[in-house]
Amino acid sequence: MYSQEDLNSAVSAGAISAEAADALRSHVASQKSAATADAEHFRLITGFNDIFVSIGVVIMLIAMGAIGDAIYSNNNGPSPVSGLLVAGTSWVLAEFFTLKKRMALPSILLLLGFVGGVFFGLLGIAVNVADGPQPNETLAALLVATSGLVAAGAAWIHWRRFMVPITVAAGTAALTVTLVALIMSVVGVDTLANPEQVILTTVFIAGLVIFGFAMRWDISDTARETRRSDVAFWLHLLAAPMIAHPIFTLIGVTDGDNIGAGAAVAVLAVYVAFGLVALAVDRRALLVSALAYVLIALTWLFRNFGAVELNFALTALVIGSALLTLSAMWTPIRRSVVAMLPGDVQAKLPAASPA
Repeated sequence: MYSQEDLNSAVSAGAISAEAADALRSHVASQKSAATADAEHFRLITGFNDIFVSIGVVIMLIAMGAIGDAIYSNNNGPSPVSGLLVAGTSWVLAEFFTLKKRMALPSILLLLGFVGGVFFGLLGIAVNVADGPQPNETLAALLVATSGLVAAGAAWIHWRRFMVPITVAAGTAALTVTLVALIMSVVGVDTLANPEQVILTTVFIAGLVIFGFAMRWDISDTARETRRSDVAFWLHLLAAPMIAHPIFTLIGVTDGDNIGAGAAVAVLAVYVAFGLVALAVDRRALLVSALAYVLIALTWLFRNFGAVELNFALTALVIGSALLTLSAMWTPIRRSVVAMLPGDVQAKLPAASPA
């Protein structure tokens, strides 16, 4: 199967004419009854060779990390040598498997290995600097922020070279770490009665910003035919848990057995709201990120209404049935949701498939 990027590349290389590429796109589109956007395509694997190579990549990076630990072991944090070796190996392998072979899953793993190696390598250095007879938490937070900022810069360099769609999300995650660490260094961990609340608030706001950033990429490709759509997919996947977790923590779901009927109902209401947003923007990430919290809430409800022995089974049955029904009816339901939105908003969203 050839992607839109492959066709564009073939036209640029002179292998086929632009007219032939347009004719092929029109022919393929005419064979499909539903819009491709509703399927939310993104490249992960193109064949079993992707899985085969990915296994080799994981083994190689684990080996380089172990060698780094053997060269320099830091008992209080990650080894800087391990991070350097993993990052360097990831870049070298990406020159072949990403730049030449264009393999999707190995490219994702190598990008994560590169950015993660840079971050944890610098974090190992930061731990050595901040860990002394009198640990300085403010200095530690500043060093973590520096590590995140450098990792974001490394992601940008990787993007300029390889343009793997997940790179933008990885760099954005690194910037979020930088933001949280900077806030904690300015406010001061020791002066806060509840530092977790500050972190959750910051993460929630950052999640909303990232969601808006993802929508900018989505709006630039409402047909979802180019790499920009893949970039938006990974950004939505990053933003979703950053939005969901603080909300459900505030409701009290993370307290486990201590949640009440009001909290359980609130979880379901929030999940319905997430579902409407997911339908409108045609992205399922919000629904997936909130699943664990809904499972907790429904389990509590079934247990407290007498279905003790079957509470988990009933919860799984309800959630599974709802997700499968939503998947099967996604297009008509989404068409109804989008129809209720203002015209200028509809114009910026992927077109709902015709009836």
